[in-house]
Amino acid sequence: MIEKIEITQRFNFKRLNRHYECFTIDFLNNSGYYKISERGSGDKFLSESPLCDDSWIDILVDLRRNMTSEIRTFDFKKADEFLCDFSELKLFEDFESEKFLLFEKLELIYSCVVIIYSTDGYHEYSFKNNFPKNWIRFGGILEKLVGFDVLHLNYQKQFATPLYHDIRKDGVYINDEKLAIKSIEFGHYRTYPYDLPHPRLIADFKDREIHGYIEKELESADEELILNLFEKYHVYKWIFREYHRKSIARDPDDLEGYDWYLEIVFEGSVIWHLFGYNDYPDTYVHLGSEIKEITDMDLLEIGTISPEDIKLFYEFGDEILF
Repeated sequence: MIEKIEITQRFNFKRLNRHYECFTIDFLNNSGYYKISERGSGDKFLSESPLCDDSWIDILVDLRRNMTSEIRTFDFKKADEFLCDFSELKLFEDFESEKFLLFEKLELIYSCVVIIYSTDGYHEYSFKNNFPKNWIRFGGILEKLVGFDVLHLNYQKQFATPLYHDIRKDGVYINDEKLAIKSIEFGHYRTYPYDLPHPRLIADFKDREIHGYIEKELESADEELILNLFEKYHVYKWIFREYHRKSIARDPDDLEGYDWYLEIVFEGSVIWHLFGYNDYPDTYVHLGSEIKEITDMDLLEIGTISPEDIKLFYEFGDEILF
């Protein structure tokens, strides 16, 4: 018999703006509640301007504001209905749980850990982008039980993940329709001495401007080049674990080197976001090298990566690309 379910979710937006929460459904006391000790900083956020897009701010503020000490109660009938529906979902049947630490070298916009406690022990399931196949239905029966959107499915539609979107080599799709890019922002900065995150490059597809280390009008040739490079080096798929093999296999030589982030915002304010702690996806160096050849500028700062790591990136990247 299930006694308790804990759902821990983490949302990563800009480098220093995160939200972490744990919601517990207690069937011994017929109640649901947040662990307020894990609460963020209310409705505050750290300003990191200039920004290419601020779609994430309202989401972050609302997530933090809704995390209250209110205890949601339900009766035995609702509990029995939920447990019956949950059993029929077979939510984690044949599900391959991921193994990851609280903070990894490459972090995505969303991650989740579900722990199910029962009279026989407990089972833990962790994932970032391999959502259980009935996750949306699970959100529905949770809302029916406690009266609100526990899994934040309303906001999940704004995240470029496989839950609502199809992530392909050439872009992000919904219902087989490719989403147009509004803006791209890339930042790269030292971790010691400590440096606040700041953008090195912003490409504004809407206002047709490029800002940062390059200041110019975004011409059609620039847009075509960016899109071709992103497709060539599978940038949209960097959020998947199969593009993190180097970071899993070996720590970088300099553990106090550089952090970075890449954000792509699509029409409809759909956010693709990835940031790294001194490590990079497997094809990052390939992309950085070609950009350096084209612009004669090390815009992705691959010159800060050690020769030993560069060699590994080429090995892992080549296996993906060729």
